[in-house]
Amino acid sequence: MKVISPEQMKKIDECTINEYGIPGILLMENAAAAVAAQASSMMGGCAGRRVTLVAGRGNNGGDAFAAARLLHSKGADVRVYLVGEKTGLSGDALFNMEILGRIGIMVTEITEKTEMNYFLTDLYTSDLVIDGLFGTGLSGDITGIAAEVIGRINQFHGPVLSIDIPSGIDGRDGSIKGVCVKADATVTFGLPKLGLVLHPGCCYTGTLITADIGIPACVIGKQDIKTEIIDLDMVSAMMPRRKPDSNKGDYGRVLIITGSTGMTGSGCLASMAALRTGAGLVYTGVPKSLAQVYSAKLTEPIVIPLEDGGAGRLSASCIEHILGLMDKMDVVAIGPGLTAADDIRKIVGAVIENCEVPLVMDADALNAISAAPSMLKKLKTEAVLTPHPGEMARLMGTDTKQVQSDRIGTATGFAQKYGVTVVLKGSRTIVAYPDGWVHINTTGNAGMATAGTGDVLTGMIAGIAAQGVPAGDAAAAGVYLHGLAGDAAADLKGMYGMVAGDIVDILPVAIKEALKESR
Repeated sequence: MKVISPEQMKKIDECTINEYGIPGILLMENAAAAVAAQASSMMGGCAGRRVTLVAGRGNNGGDAFAAARLLHSKGADVRVYLVGEKTGLSGDALFNMEILGRIGIMVTEITEKTEMNYFLTDLYTSDLVIDGLFGTGLSGDITGIAAEVIGRINQFHGPVLSIDIPSGIDGRDGSIKGVCVKADATVTFGLPKLGLVLHPGCCYTGTLITADIGIPACVIGKQDIKTEIIDLDMVSAMMPRRKPDSNKGDYGRVLIITGSTGMTGSGCLASMAALRTGAGLVYTGVPKSLAQVYSAKLTEPIVIPLEDGGAGRLSASCIEHILGLMDKMDVVAIGPGLTAADDIRKIVGAVIENCEVPLVMDADALNAISAAPSMLKKLKTEAVLTPHPGEMARLMGTDTKQVQSDRIGTATGFAQKYGVTVVLKGSRTIVAYPDGWVHINTTGNAGMATAGTGDVLTGMIAGIAAQGVPAGDAAAAGVYLHGLAGDAAADLKGMYGMVAGDIVDILPVAIKEALKESR
């Protein structure tokens, strides 16, 4: 599903009204009908239920006024409050407020001079509160009486439904503008807004319902929308089907270049994840002095000793060996547990310059690149980089705070500059492509914030790409299935105690169940 910015939504609305002649008042009525339907569902019906609606002076408030009328017609006892003065209303919002007056529903103002006792009484005796205070046009921080009203809504112990976006979320990036309504559900219109799916806004959204309010599909098609949520249908279309008459060679050979003293687990996790995701053969290239450790741990992957001079980390003298191995592979992954030694930078540089099959780079490979990101200009193949925010900051020569303040912009800028796919890990992982497209992942949970989960993802992307899936698609599918397996592990073991190995173990079941549902 596509995701849009508030600016894009504004263009869609304007095009719908001005070019296609669909009145704004009709769009507002359709939006209100969707809100009323969701409200009724949350209350188990409307008859005899009390609903308090809090409106602002923009179109979001107009939606609330229209929803109040529809709920009233279904038998609900509605109480409507306007934060601000009625004199500030105009257009469709004013039109719908005036209708309320004509059918006997009073709209009560809440201003800095108003006592809030009546509002608080209605609020805390309601079966549902509807937030129609601020929409996607919010820019500055919420202060004063509006902030106080939001605070009171958040003290309400019953369900809260937000219209289009919870008041306080910046629709562009999900940041919180001072305070924010904590909704149990949000009905958004046309398409989801970025702020609803990005962190931290997604934590305030509750269940997200996207309502069709009558915007023609051709209007949306006219917009240059390049941001999508990764979903099961998308991933199912990307994943290859297993052929009845096939062998391990049909599902690809993966080389994983990994390892150093104390970091042997990284390569083991990545190797097993590649196999568990469907790769036919996995070759784990490791420091020669540690090969027995890997062989004792890994049964199915093929352990290949690489020269390390007895130091427990790869030596530049193994470069020719690695280049020879790459010629026989379908995918190469490099980085997990390598350390940041000078020889590692030489090895990473040689792999970048010579690899002609899809290349996945993580961890210490990224740290090696951060010293001279321009080395990526020497790539001869599709490459996927999987940085966490700290690694992304080093690649960009900035700090983590700056990266996190604009995750989409950061990942997209780097992807376009260097012609690579960037998987910026974290809550709501971003997959950014060289052509400007962006995928946002919504699977996964906080239990995955544990050592080794990034290594699992590296192996998964490599394993999917080995089966002939384009590297960019493998990144999106890998991220989604990685989060899905993490969710399954959390369901089974809980978020506190789960470890990366649990994700590897449950991967086959998670993939089986996901693809079964979509076929």
